[in-house]
Amino acid sequence: METQPPHAGPFAVGMFSAGDGPAFPGLVRDDRVLDLRTVPKLWAGPGEEPTTRALLGRWDTALPLLHAAADSLNDEHGERHSLPALRVHAPVEPRQILQSGANYRTHVIDLALAHEPADGRPAERVRAETAAMMDRRAAEDLPYMFIGLPSSITGPHDDVVIPDWCAKPDWELELAAVIGRPAHRVPADRALEHVAAYTIANDLTAREAVFRRDMPEIGTDWLRAKNPPTFTPLGPYLVPSAFVGDPGDLRITLQLNGEVMQDESTKDMIFDVARLVAYASQTVRLLPGDLVLTGSPAGNGMHWGRLLRPGDVMEGAITGLGVQRNQCVAEGA
Repeated sequence: METQPPHAGPFAVGMFSAGDGPAFPGLVRDDRVLDLRTVPKLWAGPGEEPTTRALLGRWDTALPLLHAAADSLNDEHGERHSLPALRVHAPVEPRQILQSGANYRTHVIDLALAHEPADGRPAERVRAETAAMMDRRAAEDLPYMFIGLPSSITGPHDDVVIPDWCAKPDWELELAAVIGRPAHRVPADRALEHVAAYTIANDLTAREAVFRRDMPEIGTDWLRAKNPPTFTPLGPYLVPSAFVGDPGDLRITLQLNGEVMQDESTKDMIFDVARLVAYASQTVRLLPGDLVLTGSPAGNGMHWGRLLRPGDVMEGAITGLGVQRNQCVAEGA
């Protein structure tokens, strides 16, 4: 993968640990990390657990303090670490994960073609019908969203454990919007005001578990297909939205063992970040630290006919958000 800057803007925030010590919130600038527990103005008091989720809960007041902390990294105050010496954890523990499916035009067409229709329709007809379906969904403002579990999250450099029952594990690199201000029934033209930051999520899927063969009429089984432990590598950092620029013009790239599998722009999204956040908020009260995953572009394993195996290494990057690297291991290995 080509060399990318660690993140956009002057700093990012995340969760880190040194040795066997507890995880702590840190501010990343270049190759240094400031322990944010040593910046007392950020925290409500001694009884508050210092986490990035707590910062997101007061993001409007925390962000100027983070800017000041970044500017003072060369001062003598505060505890500093070398980034290579730290373990990088998932950058936030969300209460809720809202996930978007079938949100990239090329990806949806690829999946429709991969699941060859039993009625023998030619590929061009399948492609045209799928494109018409997406145009209809966009016009009717109907994203497809479902709920993920926080217990599936793992760190950006941790192993991904393939369950012993999972025969078809697949990768799905995605842009994740991180909520700051609570959002309930917000319109699309105000939705981005509630997005504090962005990060990277790899929303792995057990493809054989998506559709219940014993109950085809009931639809998809996202519980089993999406939520085993470690199936959502997250991070490395939370990059403030002001540093990211247009979330509808970012490059998403995933390499498998050094070979590019996904390489697409978020321009290919059917529903942009604002519409997804607004749509989710019509039903759910989104809370600080919650994630809105925006769907995965073309280039998944189903398209390539090559699914994940123990020993595989996935390396994913999104413009301005850094790089995550995860190795696959078999359960019990």
